[in-house]
Amino acid sequence: MSSTAPPRQASPARPLRAIRRRRAIVLLALFAALAVAVVLSITIGAKTVPLADSLRALTAPSGSENDIVIRTLRVPRTALGVLAGIALGVAGALMQGHTRNPLADPGLLGVTHGAAFAMVLAIVGLGVGNLYAFIWFGLAGALAASVGVFALGMVGGRGGPTPVTLALAGAAVSAFLYALTSSIVLLDERAMDTFRFWQAGSIAARGDAVVWQVLPFIAAGLILALANAPGLNALALGEDVARALGRNIALTRAVGVAAVTLLTGASVAACGAVAFVGLVVPHLARPLSGPDHRWLLPYSGLIGAALLLFADVIGRMVARPGELEVGVVLALIGAPFFIALVRRRKPVRL
Repeated sequence: MSSTAPPRQASPARPLRAIRRRRAIVLLALFAALAVAVVLSITIGAKTVPLADSLRALTAPSGSENDIVIRTLRVPRTALGVLAGIALGVAGALMQGHTRNPLADPGLLGVTHGAAFAMVLAIVGLGVGNLYAFIWFGLAGALAASVGVFALGMVGGRGGPTPVTLALAGAAVSAFLYALTSSIVLLDERAMDTFRFWQAGSIAARGDAVVWQVLPFIAAGLILALANAPGLNALALGEDVARALGRNIALTRAVGVAAVTLLTGASVAACGAVAFVGLVVPHLARPLSGPDHRWLLPYSGLIGAALLLFADVIGRMVARPGELEVGVVLALIGAPFFIALVRRRKPVRL
């Protein structure tokens, strides 16, 4: 008499461990890519500094020309690039998740045009000419614009703004602020010169003071973004399901809008209108992380930082001894890349 044992079923914990292991490996790989981008950003420029000399300038400076270049120019530039790339990448993933629009970017809330309008007003109305003062005016304008968009999105709605009302309100506010900004700069030559340089998007010649100014806002935005991830996962299942799971829809959207405002407002005020990072990066991160925003947000931040630094290094190399602004390089390589991405496969349904 023979008996056959039933087939052994795979433990459900085993696939889960494999998924976590793969995600951890990808996370380490993204950290490694960012480390490579940081090294290239510090060593490559109008004057190439060998890696050994760069390390010596950071650990045991002697006051040489290389030490000055590394410590006063390239380290603050690299640090600002990392902060701005992380902020824009995470903000882009948040915006696409909240609006369920794969073509959404952080500027959809009017943040970019709000910062630009406030900075132009500061130049023309108050005579502000200090870069460090621009940061505060730009951040205030970004905050005011996003609050206005969020308030408009709530008009006539129940339970807070919806993805559609947020998108429509953001488009309307952005167009209005852009028209006002254009009208002002056409009448003031000094404002036009400053605005034109800022609009190109750059992390050069900012200094470590700018890094320390925007760091608290970006840190606060990242904390809110990570706190918003579980609620965003619930919203991806539908608002009815999210409510059944005990989620406060209005609060979840408010936290997401606050995170996007802090992240985008700080980076835009410091670096100008750096395009395509928030739009493209989530599409690069999503195949690696899956739909879980607890992993998608960190992946997007790391990819955004690496992408921005690599683009900045390319801008320094192709136009030596001058350089192309990072916003210009991202537009040149980002637009064809995104078109190819869309043509190769449809954007992930959100």
